[in-house]
Amino acid sequence: MYKNRILVVMSVLAVALAASGQVTLDSCRHMALRNNKQMGIEQLKIEQAGYQRKQAQAAYKPSIDFAGTYVHTGRNISLVDINDITPTQFLNPATGNYDFMIDAAAGLGISIDGSKVNAVTQKVKDALTFDTHNLFAAGVLVTQPIYMGGKIKAMNQITKYAENIAKLLHDRKAEDVIYDVDQAYWLVVSLKAKEKLAESYLQLVTNLDNDVKKMLQQGVTTRAVLLSVDVKVNEANVALTKVKNGLVLSRMALAQLCGEPLDEPMILADEGRTDLNVGMYPSQIDMAQVYDRRHDFNALELGVKVYDEKAKVARSEMLPTIAAVGGVFVTNPHVYNGFKKEFGFNYAIGAMIKIPIWHWGGLSNKYKAALVDAKMKRLEMEEAKEKIELQVTQANFKYQEAYKTYEMTKANLAQADENLRVAQLAFREGMSTSDEVLTAQTAWLKAHSDKIDAEIDVMICDVYLSKVTGRMKY
Repeated sequence: MYKNRILVVMSVLAVALAASGQVTLDSCRHMALRNNKQMGIEQLKIEQAGYQRKQAQAAYKPSIDFAGTYVHTGRNISLVDINDITPTQFLNPATGNYDFMIDAAAGLGISIDGSKVNAVTQKVKDALTFDTHNLFAAGVLVTQPIYMGGKIKAMNQITKYAENIAKLLHDRKAEDVIYDVDQAYWLVVSLKAKEKLAESYLQLVTNLDNDVKKMLQQGVTTRAVLLSVDVKVNEANVALTKVKNGLVLSRMALAQLCGEPLDEPMILADEGRTDLNVGMYPSQIDMAQVYDRRHDFNALELGVKVYDEKAKVARSEMLPTIAAVGGVFVTNPHVYNGFKKEFGFNYAIGAMIKIPIWHWGGLSNKYKAALVDAKMKRLEMEEAKEKIELQVTQANFKYQEAYKTYEMTKANLAQADENLRVAQLAFREGMSTSDEVLTAQTAWLKAHSDKIDAEIDVMICDVYLSKVTGRMKY
């Protein structure tokens, strides 16, 4: 409910700002996060990791599989040869007939009609011959893992960690996107301020140029002085053109990051502000809190746990595995009742156990290699911890330097304004030359430009410091 209210408020603000033609920094951030292709990929990775976690959870439950087959053969199956069941015939001298031998060792025989014997043997032969031209078989098998050496549990832990890692990397990518957007946003604000500054400077040198032209007409100055002032006017026009072009390009770069059309200029809410409310960030930073907040470091910690679980998976191959199985089967011909051409059903239940005995050290070495992988990940995490501390310290120092530079430029700005006022007044009173006024104007331009650069630098350093310390809000 609370989140819904926030979304409603943000939507209202977005509509209001759109109506006014202005875009805030937060609006640019939201547009970039919504339209960035890499953010879409990271979101899909989270979705993929969720499916893999559900897949691992399914291993706890019994699996049900169906299998069926059909085979056509060219010949039937006969269990006996007719010659094996036909009695041996011999000529009986006493009767002159062919008798069938009953006991060859005893020399016993019987005089029987041969056609009847052949009919009986053929019937036996037919009874032991089966129609196997078309064979059908199908079955449903149920398998329930009972003990797999801890592999299933380890795989479930791995997929849970992987899903959390995907979420952390998604947030990390969001911070990178926000940082890029903030840089582009403040660059537009900076160039807009410099555009106004360039216009003001052009107005200053143009006014001076007009004054020198009047003085030349009155014969109180030389044409060389006028030419030197004209050069400054031309330089001011060129500088203004460069700033305008840079401003157009920077707006396009910001629009590209936000996923907006490049030909529609984005008017920013902070354009034209004379004070950006720059504040001093505390110099003392608690690194323990930084590690807790850093998404990339948390992902590394989970990565170590993933490799610990992978070692358990490798170890499970050295342990016994037990599973219960059961199934229902159907065949045609009916193999349970004389191979009749009908479907015959049966069922089976049982258990399977697999115990590794000897693999020439292959399984144990695989487990040891997995343990080494886990140790390497721990060392990488410790190294990353040191690099993060160095990164945070550098970012903090850079912010402190940027803020002190900003404070210095504010003092220099007041002095440059005063020097320009005095120089212009003295020039009007005939107590200074145009070169002195140009020097004061150049110093005034530099002081204002330095103040803009320092102010924007503080804003960018602030967002970078918030990024590396894990306190970025979005």
